Formats: sequence, C-alpha cells, structure tokens
Amino acid sequence: MACQQSRYHSFSSASRLQPRPSGVTIDESFLTEDKSTQNRKLLQKRRTLELPAAPLSHCQAPVLGGTGKLPTQGAPPTGPGHRFHPGTKAAAHQREKIRALEPLKAKLVTVNEDCNERILAMRAEEKYEISLLKKEKMNLLKLIDKKNEEKISLQSEVTKLRKNLAEEYLHYLSERDARKILIADLNELRYQREDMSLAQSPGIWGEDPVKLTLALTMTRQDLTRTQMELNTMKANFGDVVPRRDFEMQEKTNKHLQEQLDTLRASYEEVRKEHEILMQLHMSTLKERDQFFSELQEIQRTSTPRPDWTKCKGEGSRQGPRSCLHVGPDSSSLSPHADVVAGGPDRWQMLAEGKNSDQLVDVLLEEIGSGLLREKDFFPGLGYGEAIPAFLRFDGLVENKKPSKKDVVNLLKDAWKERLAEEQKETFPDFFFNFLEHRFGPSDAMAWAYTIFENIKIFHSNEVMSQFYAVLMGKRSENVYVTQKETVAQLLKEMTNADSQNEGLLTMEQFNTVLKSTFPLKTEEQIQELMEAGGWHLSSSNADLLNYRSLFMEDEEGQSEPFVQKLWEQYMDEKDEYLRQLKQELGIELHEEVTLPKLRGGLMTIDPSLDKQTVNTYMSQAFQLPESEMPEEGDEKEEAVVEILQTALERLQVIDIRRVGPREPEPAS
Repeated sequence: MACQQSRYHSFSSASRLQPRPSGVTIDESFLTEDKSTQNRKLLQKRRTLELPAAPLSHCQAPVLGGTGKLPTQGAPPTGPGHRFHPGTKAAAHQREKIRALEPLKAKLVTVNEDCNERILAMRAEEKYEISLLKKEKMNLLKLIDKKNEEKISLQSEVTKLRKNLAEEYLHYLSERDARKILIADLNELRYQREDMSLAQSPGIWGEDPVKLTLALTMTRQDLTRTQMELNTMKANFGDVVPRRDFEMQEKTNKHLQEQLDTLRASYEEVRKEHEILMQLHMSTLKERDQFFSELQEIQRTSTPRPDWTKCKGEGSRQGPRSCLHVGPDSSSLSPHADVVAGGPDRWQMLAEGKNSDQLVDVLLEEIGSGLLREKDFFPGLGYGEAIPAFLRFDGLVENKKPSKKDVVNLLKDAWKERLAEEQKETFPDFFFNFLEHRFGPSDAMAWAYTIFENIKIFHSNEVMSQFYAVLMGKRSENVYVTQKETVAQLLKEMTNADSQNEGLLTMEQFNTVLKSTFPLKTEEQIQELMEAGGWHLSSSNADLLNYRSLFMEDEEGQSEPFVQKLWEQYMDEKDEYLRQLKQELGIELHEEVTLPKLRGGLMTIDPSLDKQTVNTYMSQAFQLPESEMPEEGDEKEEAVVEILQTALERLQVIDIRRVGPREPEPAS
C-alpha cells in the first residue's frame, strides 16, 4: 500500500511538474482561487485508482535465505525453478493501469492550458476595454476643459459686449441730445431767415393768398412740432437745475459747511474749558468745605493767640518755645520782628507766603543761627560707634562761621563732585574726603562740624535739609539725583515745546507738557502744578508763561514754588504708595512680613514693576545683598522675615515710586 501511495504521489507530482507550452502563462490567482476544487477532484481520482484491500505483502518480495539479507544486485536468482514471486504480477498490473491513465493526464494538461488561454483572452479583452474607457475619459476631460474655456471666453465676450453696449448707449444719448440741439438751431436759423426775408420784402402782403395760406399751414406745422419738442424737453429736463443755480447753491453750502466746522471747533474748545472749570469748581467746593470744617474745628479747639511781644529783647532765646501754637494769619506775627536780624523788612521777606508752622521753623532757625554765630568752638563728640565717621574727634573744634550762602554753595559743589565720580565710597566718607581736598586735612574736621551744625538747624532750606537727610542715612542719595533728573527732563520737554525758543509757553502747552511728562499724576495734581507755575482763574489757554523762571534758584538755593510743589507731590506719592502697600498686606506694623508676601503686595499695587526693580526694593527692605536674595519660588524665601514697620521705614529711605497704573488700562 505504501508503494501505491508513493506511486500516486509521483504521478501527481509529475502532473504538477508537467512542462508547459512556451508562450502560455498560467494565472496564479486563478489557480489559487480554484485550489480547493482541484484538491477535491484529485482526491476523487486517487480513490478510484486505489486497489481494493491489497495486502502489504504484495508490495514486497520475501527475503530468501535464513540470514534475512537481501540478494546482492546482479546475482542470479537462486532456488528451485528460478520463479518470480506472485507480487511481481501485482506490480505489473499497477503499471498497466498507470499506462492506461496517461491519456487522462494529457487531457487534464490540455484542459488546463485551454482554461489558461481563455483566462488570458478574457484579461486581454478587459485590458483593452479599460484602455478604451481611459481614452474616452481623457477625451471627455479634454472636452470639458474645452467647454470651460469656451464658457470663460463667452463670458469675457459678453462682458465686453455689455461694456460696448453701455458705451453705444451713452453715445446714442449724446447723439440724440446733439440732434435735438441741431434741430433747435436749425429752426432758429430758419426763423431768423424768415424774419430777415420779411424785413427785406416790404411788399410781401401783396403776394398770392394761396402762397400765404401754404406758408401759414407750414408755420402751424412747425409750431406744432416745436410745441411737441418743447413738451419733450420739459418732460426730460423738468427736474434739472441750471448750472448757474447749482454753482451758487454749492458755494453757499460750502460756506455754511465752513461756518459749521468753525462753530464745532469753538464748541469743542468751550466744552473743554467748561469741563476744566467744572473740575476746578468741584475742587474749589471741596476746598471750601474742607476749609470750613477746619475753621469750625479751629474755632472750637483753638486757644487765644500768644503775646508775640514777649519774644523781643532778652526773652527771645526762650520765647519761641512758648510761641509754637500760632494762628494761620502770618501778618499778625510782625511784633516779634525785632528778634530777627535785619529788622522788620527782613522778617517781612522771610514771612511772605508761609503759614504759622513754617514761620515757627523760620523763627527757630533764626534764633539757632544767632546762637551758632555766638559759638567759637564746638565740643568734639568722641569716637563712639554711634558717632558718624566725619564727626569722630575728641576735643574742641573751631567754628568757621560761614554765611548761609557759603554753606549752600559748598554743598552744591559737593553734589557736583559726587555726581561726577563713580561713587565707590559711602556718602559720609566722600563728604569728609571732599572737605580734606577742599580745605586740607587740618581744617577738614572744623568744617565738618561747622557744616553739620548749620544743615542741622536750617530745615527750611532745600539744599541743606536734603544734604542732611542723605548724610545721616535718612534718605538715599538716589532720591536727590532722580529728583534733579526729573526737573531737568521737564525743562527739556518745555524747551522742545518752545518752537520759537523765546522762553515762553502758552498755558495749553504748559498743561500738555505736564501731562505727557507725568502721565500717572491726577488732574488735581496737574492743576496744583499749574497754579504753582502761575495759572489762575482769569488765565486763558493763550496766556504766555515764562517757563524758565520756574526753575530758577535764589542765592541760598531756594527753588521756585513750582519745583517745591514737585518735591511735595513726590513725597506725598511715596507716602501714599507705601500706605497702599500696607493696606494690601493687611497686617499691623508690629507684625512680621515675609519676603514673598511683600513681593506679592508690591506686584499687586503696581503690576508694571519689573523683576530688577522688585529685587532692589526687597534688598532694601530686608537688608540683603541682591546676590544673596533667594530666587522666586525658593523655599528659603519663607525664612526671610522682617517687622513691617522696619521694612516700610527702609523703603521710605530709597527712591520708591509707582511705575504704572494699579490696574492695566484696557486696550483701545
């Protein structure tokens, strides 16, 4: 049975490996698709070829001999009669059957080839049909493109024809109008000719009546035609305005438009002036109410005025301390003018424009300066750590007794030299080195004590008070430098606005420069600066202002009221800024504040602050170098704490100011 199966396998393999005719290709996809069908057919054929229940012994020859070895190839058969085993007949029978099935194999090959040829023919036909369809598609696409091009061409031609039609229509209208005009001219000429002929023929009434009748008929026809043309003209041009009337109306309209624009501009100017006056009126009402309230409070709580005559003579050195509570009227203080050197005239000059509190300061300064001039020596303060470095001396120091003007000039020179150098040393050390360089090492200490005692007394003098504050560490020198730069920048802006370079500005230009230079100031602050500069209720926008005089200084370094008002507003703005910071933090002055909380409060009230400025403020508030400041978001930030009052006092020393509005303005 195994022999039969091997033969069947060789047969099937032979049938699959049968060489194919040249030029014939078999579609592998077809063979793959019908593989299951072919397998079933081959299985059926194999079953028909199998013999019924053939014993396994028919496929094998018995082993002869007792050793069980196969006979050697080429050896003659042994045994009686040299006969073949019956299995040989069965094998021969199988071979006969195989030979009988050979034609069936050839037939299968032929059928397979026919099927392949049919498949190839069908595929070739399909390819041909596909190619035809593709060509037809391309032809249709080309036809569509051609039709689209024809459509575009026709559209352009239609557009062109419409344009030509519009032009022809306009030409027709112009020709029609010209024809009507020519007809009218011809009629006019004909009438003139007839009139001339009538005038030249005095005997016309003697002509033939028939001719006259014919002329009358023609005249009536002309009259009818003329009437028709007149009616047509009325119908066509009944709403047309004559050019002369149109030009006159256009000129009148233009003139009225110019008057309207002028009135609008005047109205806008009057409206702005009205708004300014209303604001001024409201501020005046507020000031009136405030003054009235203060007056009532003063009337309720004030004490009788002191007798200023006690401040004269020998009692002048003790009198001022008993005369500190004075009323607002400075004119009643003239009785103590004998205390001031220079007499009543100098006192009148010192008291001009000052309230009672300022007059008390002036009086104390005059008394202190008198006592200072009486001293010939100052006692040295020693070498303690609390003593400033430029005052550390033990013994008596000579009083140089300079005038107030000399002290002011000396301080101005010190500021100039300080601004010119690189500022590598502290301000007290610089001050003492400046005195050594100016007066020599031997007199430097005497001048240091002398200047220190003078600037400590004269609080009303700007140069002295600011120098004293910087020297004692109560104010950073950057505050002075920034204020000077602000004043210089304002003067530069006013100079740029002065196109004629005459030193004069109108009040409107003055207001514009102030608003552009100080965009964060309120209308009330701008109004205060304008009043300090010379604006008053009776001033108009066209009034001229000598702006250069606003920045002048007297011989003692005193600025004009305009610059003083700038300084007052700066200090008020700084106080308000720190007040808003404290309010934003929401803690008491004696409580501790951390670095991130203080930074967050600053960024809340002033979102426009940059990182470098915030770090500078934090370094000043917590007395830490900027290089040692923890980064934002670092855990070490919470460990940096300080008493809120101490932090605010340290910030009060430096130049701290608002950079932008508290809430960003919406974009226009």
